[in-house]
Amino acid sequence: MFIHDICSALDKAKVSYAIVGGYAVALHGAIRGTVDVDVVIEWSLKNLQDVEKAFKQMGLVSLLPINAETLFHFREEYIQNRNLIAWNFYDTSNPLNQVDIIINYDLKNASNPKVVKTSLGSIQILALNDLIKMKQASGRPQDLEDAKALSFLHE
Repeated sequence: MFIHDICSALDKAKVSYAIVGGYAVALHGAIRGTVDVDVVIEWSLKNLQDVEKAFKQMGLVSLLPINAETLFHFREEYIQNRNLIAWNFYDTSNPLNQVDIIINYDLKNASNPKVVKTSLGSIQILALNDLIKMKQASGRPQDLEDAKALSFLHE
């Protein structure tokens, strides 16, 4: 399963990460369909480079003509002036396999990720309270719906 491949690659690269987005919402217990895997990392040049290398080793390519160093140094430019919130990688042999590194969130600002055990291995997801806050802060309609569903579970 693609999400496990992503988690294994990040674990092997020793990158601190958490899954966010639809997979995290579903793993917290709210019904949510999604195709891509959304990831947050501790924001550093080394982590970005390690993620880029790990994804390349998996055969994933960047949708944008940028690299880790460029993204790290021009992060604010990409967020503020280009409305970029994620660096997308995809599998050219199966374009449904996509992963987004969310660039406007730093895992350093979050609680410890929750570890979910599955039959295929462990998946680290953003803690429930942090995921709700992240979803609310984005302001996007789907994220607000996700936050509402997660808040209902939290009560």
